[in-house]
Order: sequence, then structure tokens, then C-alpha cells
Amino acid sequence: MPKNTARLIRDKVQLLAENPHSSTHNAKKLQGRPGYRLRVGDWRVIYEIIDEQLIILVLDIGARGGIYQ
Repeated sequence: MPKNTARLIRDKVQLLAENPHSSTHNAKKLQGRPGYRLRVGDWRVIYEIIDEQLIILVLDIGARGGIYQ
């Protein structure tokens, strides 16, 4: 993964951590499995939100073609 992409993903996850339920993020609930996906260009971040402690657990990061398999 290019460094600038990694930096952009880190910044987007930080914004997500500040307000995980905001509708302004490019995030959607996954269908057929628990969790959400955050779109960052051609990359996807698969994550879950644990509300009791406000924890965002990043499960996987990958290119959009193979991340859902």
C-alpha cells in the first residue's frame, strides 16, 4: 500500500473514531455479515463498532476487488 494511501486511511479512521455514527463518512453497514465498510478511494476498511466502550475494531483493509471475499 502506498504511504499516501495509508496516511489517508489513517486520517479517515481517526475522523470515524471522533464520530462513528455520523452520516458524513463514506461508510455503510455490511450485508450478510456483521460490521461496516469505510470507502477510501479504491480501498475498503472493514470494521465493527463496540458502543459500550466506544471502540472501533478494524478487521481488515484491502483493495475493493478482494476485500469482501
